[in-house]
Amino acid sequence: MSSSNQTRRSFLTHSGTSFASLALAAMLQKDGYSSPESAWSPPNGKPHFAPKAKSVIWLFMNGGVSHMESFDPKPLLTKYGGKTIAETPFADAQDPKKLAIERLVVPDGNGNQRNELFPLQVGFKKHGESGIEVSDWFPHTAANVDKLAIVRSMWTTDSNHGAQVQFHSGRHANDGIYPTLGAWVDYGLGSLNENLPQFISVGTRPYWNNRDGSYLGPKHDAVPLRIDPKNPLDFSKPQSPFSPAAKQRGFDLVHELNTLRGENYPNDPALAARIASYELAFRMQSAVPNVVNFSEETAETQALYGLDNPACKSFGQQLLAARRFVERGVRFIQIQHGGGGAGAWDAHGKLKSNHEKNSLAVDQPIGGLLTDLDRRGMLNDTMVVFATEFGRTPGSQGADGRDHHIFGFSVWMAGGGIKGGVVHGATDEIGFHAVENRHYVTDIHATILKQLGLDSHKLEVPGRKRLEIDHGKAIDEIIA
Repeated sequence: MSSSNQTRRSFLTHSGTSFASLALAAMLQKDGYSSPESAWSPPNGKPHFAPKAKSVIWLFMNGGVSHMESFDPKPLLTKYGGKTIAETPFADAQDPKKLAIERLVVPDGNGNQRNELFPLQVGFKKHGESGIEVSDWFPHTAANVDKLAIVRSMWTTDSNHGAQVQFHSGRHANDGIYPTLGAWVDYGLGSLNENLPQFISVGTRPYWNNRDGSYLGPKHDAVPLRIDPKNPLDFSKPQSPFSPAAKQRGFDLVHELNTLRGENYPNDPALAARIASYELAFRMQSAVPNVVNFSEETAETQALYGLDNPACKSFGQQLLAARRFVERGVRFIQIQHGGGGAGAWDAHGKLKSNHEKNSLAVDQPIGGLLTDLDRRGMLNDTMVVFATEFGRTPGSQGADGRDHHIFGFSVWMAGGGIKGGVVHGATDEIGFHAVENRHYVTDIHATILKQLGLDSHKLEVPGRKRLEIDHGKAIDEIIA
């Protein structure tokens, strides 16, 4: 970078019209600085084929939601609860599943270990015209079950919380850092709104899962936002107060200086791109706070998302903001619930109280989001995804918890051309293994990309060959 360009960038920073380095890098959609993308021709921002969806709202529950207490009921766990595997009709499972069964252990009080099943901690009811059973902990989501395609046959390979990275990128954490799904979407598709970032992250992200672009470049990292109209983004305000007129004068001066530079270097496309990027940063200072200001939303809509309920207000604000961002053309909104450390859903003990509290925090906002998108006609081209890094064991851990479980768990999707009121895949009778239509996590990625009109093979970067499992296979059975 030339000294004059560095001077302009420094000036912009001190004039109060810039963001933090991460946010600025993410917004420089066309800036060639320090980007490996400069070595090849990037996508043209157009889908590879006709899309059925425009945007994605990605809801990720950190810590590992129990599939058996949410969307995959296993009543036989209650029937045989407290018994070892050998004492049930599932004794034959110990042969092909020996490694997995070894995780189903709990002390019997005499220093010995028992492979003991843990009863369900919640009831289930059938809902909707589809009659799909959903946990009593998710009544508002259950009221929308005819909009959902529930995939009950997911599997992954990282048995610790690096699986959060794995679900987002498709790669085991030991493989290194790779681009996440949101980064690929951001990389492959053009902007729908020139005043807003196209890839947003809301909520706490653990240190091992806080970047997205990897070798695509930091400009494809998500822009981290808080749902606070007074301070939605770090460093979005100047250190000293500036009037709108003063900020505009400073911005105009920077633009004039860049224009003069452009006269000396008329064939420098990067310069024009940088000017456009700085202008985006300036526009975002007013656009983002407006989106997260809910004063124009009706009391009924705010109540629909649970903003009047302290137990779920925070998550409800995030999902209402997500709808407002989608309305304004944001492509990918990544919302983390219970992030930080292992994650709020990590119920090694006291599973009942843990999942009751967490489901209360997310269920009404999720139901409200699905209802609101549908009644506005937005669910037709907006995909909503409910995911978690893995499930939890059918066996007990300690007296009243469940351990991490990678061999079978559930994810659901809705909208954007996805069938509603369907269940795809299955785990065995006790929720141990995915046994029917098994899907690795990147099959979810492939399904989303297909609905957005993207072929991941056409997004490959020279010198960065991806494995076939990295691409995954779209789950055509749940696509309308």
